[in-house]
Amino acid sequence: MAEQIIPEHEIVTIPSDDQNLRQQCYAIRIDVFHHEQKFPLETEIDDMEDRSAHILLRLTPSHTPVGTIRAYKPPGADYYKLSRLAVLKPYRQYRFGRELVEALHDWVKLDAIKSGYKDYVTIVTHSQIPVKGFYAKFGYVAEGDEFDEDGDPHQKMVVRLPLST
Repeated sequence: MAEQIIPEHEIVTIPSDDQNLRQQCYAIRIDVFHHEQKFPLETEIDDMEDRSAHILLRLTPSHTPVGTIRAYKPPGADYYKLSRLAVLKPYRQYRFGRELVEALHDWVKLDAIKSGYKDYVTIVTHSQIPVKGFYAKFGYVAEGDEFDEDGDPHQKMVVRLPLST
């Protein structure tokens, strides 16, 4: 079997004032969640956008955006939230989702240390049921019952990441 050639790419944590790159993240999310998975368009952009770290995976040297993920710390919470992981369908074969989650974990750890966290940081995600196994590979554990989010069954999943090296 021939070895798969992974396209050259880079992962960029978007500066909060870069609306152009943020719009590229939104476009990927709308393509995946609204056009492909049929979630309502009005649920895609929410009130957490401005407080989120947006991470973009793009091909090089073309800078074609193909994947995104975001993280934020909900107001008053002692955990971070992983959300909006999306990779365009033709690029899912390259394990870009794994790279995006790892980049998000790195960002969360740095932010948590800057925020005074000492031993570990907790990250929560609301996983679609078919991809619970994907998150489990990173150590996420299901908590509570399945629930409906935007018309689709989800599961709360939680991981605690150590902050020491």
